[in-house]
Amino acid sequence: MPDFSDLRALFINCTLKRSPERSNTQGIIDLSAHIMAKNGVSVSHIRAVDHDIATGVWPDMTEHGWATDAWPALQRQVMDAHILVLAGPIWLGDNSSVMKQVIERLYANSSVLNDAGQYAYYGRVGGCLITGNEDGIKHCAMNVLYSLQHIGYSIPPQADAGWIGEAGPGPSYLDPGSGGPDNDFTNRNTTFMTWNLMHLARILVDAGGFPAHGNQRSEWDAGCRFDFENPEYR
Repeated sequence: MPDFSDLRALFINCTLKRSPERSNTQGIIDLSAHIMAKNGVSVSHIRAVDHDIATGVWPDMTEHGWATDAWPALQRQVMDAHILVLAGPIWLGDNSSVMKQVIERLYANSSVLNDAGQYAYYGRVGGCLITGNEDGIKHCAMNVLYSLQHIGYSIPPQADAGWIGEAGPGPSYLDPGSGGPDNDFTNRNTTFMTWNLMHLARILVDAGGFPAHGNQRSEWDAGCRFDFENPEYR
């Protein structure tokens, strides 16, 4: 069994509900976080809506007209984590506005480079959890996972899980009688996602990060073309 005790995971809950209101999304987060913690991973949580996060695509929006911006401090927690799991509800068949805002702010820092000259999120692992009582788990997961890989996160197999009740008004995940916490499909997929995130994070940490050749922005800017053959550069 691999040793995961040096790994750190961050779950960002993109519910629309401020604390201490009960979050159904947190209910499914807790399933994954429990498995990680049981295997020695240091787990942290952020409920994004509890923080005064400015809207925009710059690392610190106070430099662009906003009076306050909690994101720079939250970004430090993001960068400290080997594993990032974005979790949120479905509204009108899509990700929540908070989820979209968090992804925009993650994107704002994607141009920062690491010590190897790669984009800063290289070597980190991402996944997502989706809840709701309307259809759209796969649509929402596709958007989140595409966004994470686009900014540099590595995505393992089966990197998403979720639960939805019957389409239309009805019980949410943690409501009595919903069947959510006992749903075998959800529990299996959440478990597989969690282990795959830990396995891939272990591989990348042991390898010293994602291999740094052919993907270094600093080297490209310096003129290296990594076997890209174009007469313009000959």
